[in-house]
Amino acid sequence: MALTPEDVVTKQFQHVRFKEGFDPDEVDDFLDEIVVEWRKTIAENDELKARVAELEAGAGAAPVAAVAAPEPEPVVEAVVEEVPAPAPAPVEAAAPIGGAAASAGIIELAQRLHDEHVAEGQAQRDKLISEAQAHAAAIVAEAEAKGRDEMARLDSERATLETRISELRDFERNYRQQLRGFIEEKLRDLDVTGATSGTPVSAS
Repeated sequence: MALTPEDVVTKQFQHVRFKEGFDPDEVDDFLDEIVVEWRKTIAENDELKARVAELEAGAGAAPVAAVAAPEPEPVVEAVVEEVPAPAPAPVEAAAPIGGAAASAGIIELAQRLHDEHVAEGQAQRDKLISEAQAHAAAIVAEAEAKGRDEMARLDSERATLETRISELRDFERNYRQQLRGFIEEKLRDLDVTGATSGTPVSAS
């Protein structure tokens, strides 16, 4: 299916989360410029086609006008000492041929100009589309690169946090063991002190 300016106007891209890219407004403005230039080219092509059609219609009417032209008056031959004068050249036959050739030349020139404008418009359209596609590809590539960098950074932070959590868990376990040992040691000291003084620890 051929690409039209309306396809560029109505084209929508999906938003990517957690990734950075170019400013969507700048991309929209650039695509709007492409659509304007494209529409100008299409309008010029339509205008040239209309001119070619008018020239072709005029060329079709030219031979009829040439045939309807009045014939030249007959040339009176003069006789001198019984030597016949040369017959005049048929003038009426040259006029239609010249008119048809001129019309054909105009049509050929118009067709050539039309083809040149069409080729130029197509080349400009292809260039604009190529630039837009390259720009879009650059946007996508940059967004993907930034996304990969962001994912790598998040993975690194996650690994650091997991390491920190593991260290805190080891610290908690060691602290609990030391605290339990300290409490048990103090309880044994109390038991020894109670046994020495004759007062059980439970009574206190």
